Amino acid sequence: MLRWIDVLKFAKYSNPEPPRRVEKSEAEWQAYLTPAQFRVLRQKGTESPYRNAYCRSYEPGVYACRGCGSLLFNSSEKYHAISGWPSFTQPLAKNVIKYAFDESFNMQRIEALCNVCDGHLGHVFPDGPEPSGLRYCMNSESMIRQ
Repeated sequence: MLRWIDVLKFAKYSNPEPPRRVEKSEAEWQAYLTPAQFRVLRQKGTESPYRNAYCRSYEPGVYACRGCGSLLFNSSEKYHAISGWPSFTQPLAKNVIKYAFDESFNMQRIEALCNVCDGHLGHVFPDGPEPSGLRYCMNSESMIRQ
């Protein structure tokens, strides 16, 4: 189980080795993704809170990266965080998420990216429920439920 200290160490020192790599040019990403998906995944955008596909959705399944299909989260780790975005307590495996310090907009956060294609997924915070205490606050546009 990952904890906040693990996330900080990954962001500061070295992320886990990805299971594989997917690399495309920006033109290839733009042709493959919808404009909204491209804005979130490749330009690090954020979708509107509460007005996204998975915020209030709790059907069983596995959430995968919309860019490369890498499996990211199990629906059993999804919970209602009242944040406006789908939230999870743990990724499926420790090497599917890449962590980076994000100081944009005068905030200090940890960005969560797909470790396979470097797509922006959202952010992770240390205010989630126990036992991990983590809240992976994700953009619906960056994922697809399978």
